[in-house]
Amino acid sequence: MFNKVILIGNLTRDVELRYLPSGQALAKCGIATNRRFKDASGMQKDETMFIDFTVWGRSAEVANQYLKKGSRVLLEGRLTLEQWTDQSGQKRSRHSITVENLKMLDRKGDNEGYGQQPPAQGGYSEPTAPSYNQQQPSHSAPAQPQQPTQQQPVQELPSIDIDEDDIPF
Repeated sequence: MFNKVILIGNLTRDVELRYLPSGQALAKCGIATNRRFKDASGMQKDETMFIDFTVWGRSAEVANQYLKKGSRVLLEGRLTLEQWTDQSGQKRSRHSITVENLKMLDRKGDNEGYGQQPPAQGGYSEPTAPSYNQQQPSHSAPAQPQQPTQQQPVQELPSIDIDEDDIPF
């Protein structure tokens, strides 16, 4: 059996960071995801899901430092069932996500994004936000600056008007 969830959405509240007695960092937050579809009568409908999630370790500290309510993120993890007894003695449960990979999707200036480069002159560039994998931290040497060999002309890219809802993934 395989339990994997991938969600893209916006944080519903600021990240709540705490440390366990062992020193392990734990962050909790919530994400809102949207789905737009046409119902049987052809009317455009929106469906919003609110899901809590948990992030552990260094990723929890990074999330607390750079994310805030409204930040756009991609979460990859596993679905977890939480069960408890409330103060009135009722058994309660809910599903949440235990995050294994976290990627910040905001661009610079949007919610004070982290790690993005400005767009190339006259064009568009994808955000270069770091991805945080909790299972396998990356340890790489810093990149050495490259010396340009010759001046390259700036290529003008056409403007493309794409609605986020038109993207199939």
